Amino acid sequence: MTERPRRAWLHDGSSISQCGEADLPTHTWPGRVARMHGVDLTSWGFGGQCHLDPLVARVMDAQRTDAISIKVGINIYGQASLGPRTFRSNAIAFVRLLREAHPTVPLAVISPIFSPVREATLNRAGLTLQMMRTDLASAVEALRTHGDQQVHYLDGLDLFGSADRECLPDFLHPDTEGYRRIAERFSARLGGILFGD
Repeated sequence: MTERPRRAWLHDGSSISQCGEADLPTHTWPGRVARMHGVDLTSWGFGGQCHLDPLVARVMDAQRTDAISIKVGINIYGQASLGPRTFRSNAIAFVRLLREAHPTVPLAVISPIFSPVREATLNRAGLTLQMMRTDLASAVEALRTHGDQQVHYLDGLDLFGSADRECLPDFLHPDTEGYRRIAERFSARLGGILFGD
């Protein structure tokens, strides 16, 4: 009898998903979550990335997966790569591209975690992190209203909020303890939705 393959999880994110500040590679928050739920992780979390590029969605489409998550916003804010007119619509379009190959897998859209100097400060494109959270929640609600009941929104502040600021040494990237907190909260809020636990 052949063993059933483990569930696969695709995650797209930024340096906050790459977790370069973690003490060990095993202390990244996506890695911790994958071990907690016994899933095979493919992480597209890279420094400076996660700008809702269509090409990334196409590459993710080509991979087998049972769950998808997108931790999006901080680099779009930092590089002003999208603005108030385009951010929400690009988030919707990115999800719709993923849905062409993965029409029914659970998919979570996660907004930026707490970053004190960026919360209410307009970037060059006219966005704040607070505005981006509102736009992402609205994008997911629009997708759900139009029939995608397997897409879910998680406010990044529920993963890492103002009470966690002592774990944010550069006011942007959490430390190892911060990543541990994110992993535990991600698991508690999305583990059942994404991985069926």
